[in-house]
Amino acid sequence: MAESPESAGGAAIPAALNIAIALGASSVACACLWFASHASHWLAIALAALVFSFFNNTIFSLLHECVHGQFHPDRRVNHAAGVLFAAFFPTAFTIQRVSHFGHHRRNRTDLELYDYYLPHQSRWLKTYWIYCLLTGAYWSIIPVAAGVYFLCPAVFRSRWFQNGPARWWGFQEYVRDIAAEPLTRIWTETAFTLAFQIALWNLLDLRLTGWLACYWAFGLNWSSLQYTDHAWSPRDVREGAWNLRFWPITQVLFLNYNLHLVHHRQPDIPWIHLPSLLDEESVRPTFWSIYWSLWGGARPAPAGPGPQPLPFVHEEAR
Repeated sequence: MAESPESAGGAAIPAALNIAIALGASSVACACLWFASHASHWLAIALAALVFSFFNNTIFSLLHECVHGQFHPDRRVNHAAGVLFAAFFPTAFTIQRVSHFGHHRRNRTDLELYDYYLPHQSRWLKTYWIYCLLTGAYWSIIPVAAGVYFLCPAVFRSRWFQNGPARWWGFQEYVRDIAAEPLTRIWTETAFTLAFQIALWNLLDLRLTGWLACYWAFGLNWSSLQYTDHAWSPRDVREGAWNLRFWPITQVLFLNYNLHLVHHRQPDIPWIHLPSLLDEESVRPTFWSIYWSLWGGARPAPAGPGPQPLPFVHEEAR
């Protein structure tokens, strides 16, 4: 039976536009990697890295659409695109999908709270987590985790890893979710991502300095947004996000990712329809106002109990 051209939320999926954006963004990203690897002046390398940081975020936004089944109405095309876009990150599509669904269930609960510290938690550790977000270190953990899974998947299922490093870094629940997924599926996707990155290196004749410059700039750009759109928001699973004010060009490149509260309220709506659902009367802080406030470190959590995680719904039932 043919797939419906509409999303689960009833809004049309802009499949042709998504494919065109994917082709354009991936072409620019590859060009930036090549230029950064072959430029002789550091200013040229920095410029290529800056451009890459935005267009690879466009690819990530398309990956986000794939996670929610909104890139293309054909599930096979949607999945294949997700695997490819994840390789640009680089990570595995299933790792990103289960982690993101976990985020939608646990947002602003005690299990996923990085801006506030609870009475039994360390302010300094939470502040360290925030600085990892602001400096791009948070991004680097994800490719490393995919590499660990490729080399030794059993690590994710070990109690030592779940209750030790994963808990210390604040990823315990994510690791548990990933460990519950079929091993072969994730391992195959990590193998594809590795093969894809090796192919990029060979086809584009990349250099380590150029690759690192581009990906660290992307990691810095990507990580900076990942909690800015949640920090200091209400402790509510669905309402705990912001519709941040962005520069218009940035909102275009990020495919309306800054309209995060709208997305959390209706996660099955494609990116192109989010502005039409925006409540202009709601509080809309600027990205920079939240970003700079995070450098002040973690704050005490508001008094009272936090929200409970939403029930788990298997992806096949979505």
